[in-house]
Amino acid sequence: MVFDNKKVYLLLGSNLGDREQLIDEAIALINNEIGAVTEKSSVYETAAWGKEDQPSFLNIALGVNTKLTPIEVLNKALTIELELGRVRHEKWGSRLIDIDVIFYDDIVVDMGAELQIPHPQMQYRKFVLEPLAEIAADYVHPVLKITVREVLERLQDNLSVSRI
Repeated sequence: MVFDNKKVYLLLGSNLGDREQLIDEAIALINNEIGAVTEKSSVYETAAWGKEDQPSFLNIALGVNTKLTPIEVLNKALTIELELGRVRHEKWGSRLIDIDVIFYDDIVVDMGAELQIPHPQMQYRKFVLEPLAEIAADYVHPVLKITVREVLERLQDNLSVSRI
């Protein structure tokens, strides 16, 4: 399989520190390390999901052209998180920066806990779908076989997500 010029969709989130600055720094590093950022959603303020007793998040979706393989994208994203000070204390806990791989072209990857693409929970999370729909509404989910817009329309999640 050739990995030249593939489109990867990422979701960034931050709920600690200077959230806007951290997201800006992450975008610059993604542009340098993963590939050209070609689409960028608005920034959304979202209530914490999964573990609700923490500060709200800023989230943004990115479309990136990459020549990296899916696992290379993940490894670069994890390196960028570490470079920006991310420490993993608890699942769904507060974090300086989080970078999730949502889609990688129309490729389905299942490497167990290490990497799953499409992101296995994205269709249940408004904080992922709102910004993603802004930049990729017509993208067809390679497993569900419906567009991001349709996934968002069917969503049951009523989490507070607002464009800032």
